[in-house]
Amino acid sequence: MPTAQAVIDKSIEVSGTNFFTNQEVSFTFRDKEYTSIPMEQGFKLQRKFIKDSVEIKEIKHKNTLSHFENNVLVKLSDSLISLHANSINSVHYFSRLPYGLNDSAVQKKMLGIVFFNNEEYYKIQITFSKEGGGDDFDDVYIYWFNVQTYLPDFLAYSFTVNGGGNRFRIAYNERYVNGIRFVDYKNYKTIDNKYPIQDIDKLYNTKELEFLSKIELKDIKVPN
Repeated sequence: MPTAQAVIDKSIEVSGTNFFTNQEVSFTFRDKEYTSIPMEQGFKLQRKFIKDSVEIKEIKHKNTLSHFENNVLVKLSDSLISLHANSINSVHYFSRLPYGLNDSAVQKKMLGIVFFNNEEYYKIQITFSKEGGGDDFDDVYIYWFNVQTYLPDFLAYSFTVNGGGNRFRIAYNERYVNGIRFVDYKNYKTIDNKYPIQDIDKLYNTKELEFLSKIELKDIKVPN
């Protein structure tokens, strides 16, 4: 059986998401335009949208967030800066998977091969070190990588903010844009949180998950 590291390395390669390292990418998610721009140190992540006839533009780079309203820089409270920065990070993180699973704070553990949804999957657990793991370093993720394709068809995660909970996502609408794989997700939650996140695939099989929403990326642009 390959190591978790080997599976993730292969997945990043076959998905083309390694191109994020030096490729600007933009897309629309829930009426907000997101752009990822590679920099010498990390990425400049931004989003733009209209709210109450005001054009909002936010730029996150490293540990700073700049918030503009109609091109005027507006100072936000520390709590709002953290809220907005985490929201931007989250959208970009999920849009680029499996890219990011080799970040320095990521800790990988192979849970074995499982038979799920009529196919075999490498089941891998992802946790984060406190240093460099961000505000949500104690979240736990589970990924199911197809044994044949090495692509992550399913993922789940547990979180502690806002009362905590578990989520399970099914990838669909796979497409490649200039060599980079993008997917949408069907998003589910557990009816209660008494089961460990590692067993959430069993709850899906027994139909004990509640459908929440669809995660859809639109107007994806990857310049040549």
